[in-house]
Amino acid sequence: MSLQSIEAFDRAPQRTDTARTTMSATKTAPFGEGVPFGDVRPLERPELSRFFNNEATRCAPDRPSARALVHAVLLAGAPDRRSQIITRATAPQPSWYGKFNSPYYTNSHVAFRAKVRAFVEAEIMPHTHEWDEKKSLPLELYKKTYEAGILPGVVGAPWAGGLGHKLAVAAPENFDYFHELIILDEFGRCGSGGVLWGLLEGVHIGLPPVLNFGSDFLRERVGLRVLKGEGTICLCITEPYAGSDVANIRCSAKKSACGSYYVVSGEKKWITNGVWADFFTVAVRTGGPGMGGISLLVVEKTMPGVSCKRMDCMGVWASGTTYVTFEDVRVPVSNLVGVENQGFKYIMHNFNHERWGFVVQANRFARVCYEEAFKYAHRRRTFGKRLIEHPVIRAKLADMIRQIDATHAQMETITYQMCTMDREESAKALAGITALAKVQSTKVFEYCAREAAQIFGGASYVRGGQGEKVERLYRDVRAYAIPGGSEEIMMDLGVRQAMKEWEKQQSKM
Repeated sequence: MSLQSIEAFDRAPQRTDTARTTMSATKTAPFGEGVPFGDVRPLERPELSRFFNNEATRCAPDRPSARALVHAVLLAGAPDRRSQIITRATAPQPSWYGKFNSPYYTNSHVAFRAKVRAFVEAEIMPHTHEWDEKKSLPLELYKKTYEAGILPGVVGAPWAGGLGHKLAVAAPENFDYFHELIILDEFGRCGSGGVLWGLLEGVHIGLPPVLNFGSDFLRERVGLRVLKGEGTICLCITEPYAGSDVANIRCSAKKSACGSYYVVSGEKKWITNGVWADFFTVAVRTGGPGMGGISLLVVEKTMPGVSCKRMDCMGVWASGTTYVTFEDVRVPVSNLVGVENQGFKYIMHNFNHERWGFVVQANRFARVCYEEAFKYAHRRRTFGKRLIEHPVIRAKLADMIRQIDATHAQMETITYQMCTMDREESAKALAGITALAKVQSTKVFEYCAREAAQIFGGASYVRGGQGEKVERLYRDVRAYAIPGGSEEIMMDLGVRQAMKEWEKQQSKM
């Protein structure tokens, strides 16, 4: 298919009615189940016949093929637009989407990706710019995302703290970190860190400590409500005077004389989702100085003494970044997560999962920048020819995609380790490599955002229009490079972890 033909397809009218109708019929399908993957019938699309008949597109029976992938996407209700179909067959997407075999993904992942993509294209992408400009999301979106079988999938594995039997999602034992990767990756296609964080990040980083270390009471009262989209949660660690230096937080929680509640006082800053959160997973000081005196408490917004103020930031506008103040808030001891003064361990365990999520998101945003620039370079003409025909533009695109794909391979390697290591082993062994991967992904994201802006020129300097995603993502870069551990802290952590391992090996010699 010629580039001219692709451009013609891109100008074809979009039909979203089919997508929305199909989504409403399939929104309660479980992870990888209930999707008619095995019953896929050949598509009657002549423009795809050469692609489908190509022997190179076929995979082993237990691996996703490009043919099955496109079928599954279409049957799951993705917008029926020929340009999108062609793009999925030819555009620079992760290798497992197309011709290449993969040791990581099964048909369950393929079918699940199709379902998530259909939801994103029907429910998220048409509204992304509007929500980002309004700096908020409709609250009913949380419920929709739960009903689609997606929202509970961002809390890591073992899945949902054993609550799977109470959710509208079947067979949680089949869920792994590659399913979660797919969720974050597909939602990243909207090209807005604010929308992605506003919907998923509170659940992604605020709920796992409760599910993994909290009591049955907290899992039921807080976890189940959040997983069903009936309430929202955020993680409160960072303070005005303590960012990456978590061990020096000042927010205090003093136990009452009767021993039935804690009195929480202090401030938290740069809290994602805080402005509309119902629950706050809060790092507090219950003991002496340093990491040994930190605990985690679940504070509820309805408790007297909790106040929230929205912060205006450079990017991630729809994420609800908040300054939270606790003034003598009485929190029942039943809201303590795990054991008193063991909170630092729980925080560190959660950091690997949080940083890994940043890697997935940042690399998809880099890919979005690349894809937008790639498409624009085929449309835009300068000096009598398309931008893509200029060697300097092709060099920019080549430099972008080589970095993106290298980062993607590193990300999949880490994800596989997360799937095959137990919790304790993973927390120790993956801290360094995950920290370095976060640095790698955010630097690639920043580079691709800049180069895409150069390719778009003035179009990337305007909110809305052709360069909408690139302009927005350029503003979102710093929200990924700094939170969860700045690049400098992460690089130092990676080296220190390597030093520890080397010293262990030396001691055995």
